[in-house]
Amino acid sequence: MRNQARSEVERARLTADVHDLLNAVVRAPNELIPFEWVRHLHPDAEFQRGTQAIPTASIVGSVDRYKEFDRYYLPKEPHLDERWIGVRAAQLQGKELPPIQVYKVGELYFVKDGNHRVSVARRQGQAYIDAQVIELHVTVPPEPGDTLKDLIIKGEYADFLRATHLDELMPEHHAILFTTPGRYDRLAEHIQTRKYYLDRKYSRDVPIDEATCSWYVRLYARVVEQIRTHDVLSRFPGRTEADLYLWIMDHRYFLTQRYGFDVGSELAALDFSKHHAPPVYQRLTQRMKMLVRRR
Repeated sequence: MRNQARSEVERARLTADVHDLLNAVVRAPNELIPFEWVRHLHPDAEFQRGTQAIPTASIVGSVDRYKEFDRYYLPKEPHLDERWIGVRAAQLQGKELPPIQVYKVGELYFVKDGNHRVSVARRQGQAYIDAQVIELHVTVPPEPGDTLKDLIIKGEYADFLRATHLDELMPEHHAILFTTPGRYDRLAEHIQTRKYYLDRKYSRDVPIDEATCSWYVRLYARVVEQIRTHDVLSRFPGRTEADLYLWIMDHRYFLTQRYGFDVGSELAALDFSKHHAPPVYQRLTQRMKMLVRRR
């Protein structure tokens, strides 16, 4: 049985090498997500969930062994072979393996102990594995394929939600995610500007929660609706509605200064799309890259 396990681990490492080559060609990541990155999501609570069966496909990272396996949990280093062989041989002998230990963040899992058991399970196509689960609560959960930049942005989004209470005030609000860090301060400025406008309009000190709701309904959601109505986002592949919201609002200000009157967000959206969308060939190239990275 150890001979069979040894043969299997050699094939697994070869497959990992092929993955490395293919991902290098398309410049896509082929690593597990380091659990250390989760701190950027600013978890605010921890819960012991006991032992449960978890989907192996949702295990995307590791606490301290993330460099030793690829994103499919295939072993990458020869020094992992003996441990991998031992786990696989025990499995072939019908021995019961102890539960692994994981952190759950959103719907994803990060291995605290049991990386080789996960690797063997994934290699054998095992759909579920028993795990002792510690769940971390985060306001904005991670998704498979998230990069460090993605998690930093989601952490900033979580801070924005905690500061504005938008998720409590507008539970059904559109997710507001950017592709570049440092953009949520701009939204906070828009809310403050909206409050200043409302204060003057109603001759009273408008509560910040009221201003936040007004900003979302009258400005952000309206621009998003126009983006969707005119299919503007399709002309900016790889970008988000939040990216376009800021660009369109800046463009609205630019056009208003040029013409001497407020042109409105819809005209600004159409004009921005017409004059600032990337050329067709660049859009096609970007879409091809996105498809490859999602495979």
